[in-house]
Amino acid sequence: MGLQRPVEPFHRPYSGPEPPAPARRPRRLIALLAAVVALAAAAVAVVLVLSGQREDQAAPRRTPQGTTPPQGRSQPPASGPSASPAPAQQVITVLPAPCGTVAAGTVERAVPKATRRQSANSTLTTCTYSSTGSAFRWLRVEAHLYAPGDTATPVQDAEGYYDAQWAQAHDAPLVRTVTLERQRGIGDEAYRWFKTDEGQPTVVGQVTARVRNAVFTVSYSEQAPRGGRPDARERPCLDTAAAVAREVLAALNHF
Repeated sequence: MGLQRPVEPFHRPYSGPEPPAPARRPRRLIALLAAVVALAAAAVAVVLVLSGQREDQAAPRRTPQGTTPPQGRSQPPASGPSASPAPAQQVITVLPAPCGTVAAGTVERAVPKATRRQSANSTLTTCTYSSTGSAFRWLRVEAHLYAPGDTATPVQDAEGYYDAQWAQAHDAPLVRTVTLERQRGIGDEAYRWFKTDEGQPTVVGQVTARVRNAVFTVSYSEQAPRGGRPDARERPCLDTAAAVAREVLAALNHF
């Protein structure tokens, strides 16, 4: 046998370890994340839409010009130049004849067989009916006019004069007031006054009234009851004055 050849050592070339492969996310996790993002975006969109609807409902709706408002909604009346102006208050321009406001039959019942005296101008008329049988029995009608040609505020001026008359009646000299109160149903405003004259044995029932820009006063006088209470004639005197005042008012309403 021959000698065996010694085995030579095998030298393997050295190579470093390979770097680990990058970690890969599972496909299921990626799909799950995408679904979560999509749901979040959808939720945000829904919230924005609902918020917009609430603001739209809270804000008042405006109707564009030239369109018809929805049924059941009331629109405020027009206030611009196209709106119809309120009619001006009618005023009295002239007074009737001084003794032409009371019917002859009314005068005859109040003051039988009376004589009359009258005076007049454009703003003041008076008519006095006096009894021929008694110096204390008479009927007087007086009218004041605040003409629109003389003042820019005829109604306001008449109101001021009426208020002054009402105030003076509360502190009138030489008379004793039995009653002084407002009177309804005659003109725009009125009051009635029953008084006795301190210097004469008379009782007087008076009604003063205002109708628009005119103020008139009706006074009816009788002799005071002898030995009796003056207020015993209060109702008849005031009723006579009120009846005459209504006739004067009807006459003024025709002017």
